[in-house]
Amino acid sequence: MRALVVYESMYGNTHLVANAIGRGLEVMADVSVLAVHDADDADLEGVDLVVVGGPTHVHSMSRSRTRNAAVDAATGDDELVVEPDAAGPGVREWLASLPTTPPGGVRAAAFDTRIDAPAILTGRASKAIDRALRHHGFATIAEPESFLVTKHNELEPDEATRATAWGAQLVAVVGAGISR
Repeated sequence: MRALVVYESMYGNTHLVANAIGRGLEVMADVSVLAVHDADDADLEGVDLVVVGGPTHVHSMSRSRTRNAAVDAATGDDELVVEPDAAGPGVREWLASLPTTPPGGVRAAAFDTRIDAPAILTGRASKAIDRALRHHGFATIAEPESFLVTKHNELEPDEATRATAWGAQLVAVVGAGISR
């Protein structure tokens, strides 16, 4: 089984979660974890599972304006380190560029990172990612998942461990042939 994790990250938290999900998927799959700016249509060929995630910006997926604002927020802040190509195209643009029907009915799951507060206040990018995946013909196999960060922009304790466990659950669902 082949799995692909595509992520967008501003300050590294979503990158950490994507790598943790990849470790969970490795129990039963050959896994590639790619930043969205490194992913293209060819990466989907022969893939059985695609997991896509990004940070929550203004209640949903990032946009050019919100990515630029995140990069600007890091200017002069020694504690915030911006990921390479953070201001470039994100998950929203990557999903929009995909073919309407992926080859072979690829299964998929969506995740996000967001501040540890009620989703009604923060929003959840994973819900919009999930809708976009389904719109493009992917068969989603899990409810969208959020991984939480602190107000100091660090993953909450045990979130990486939870992401690894979620990855292992996803690959087990694919192995069992279950869709939601």
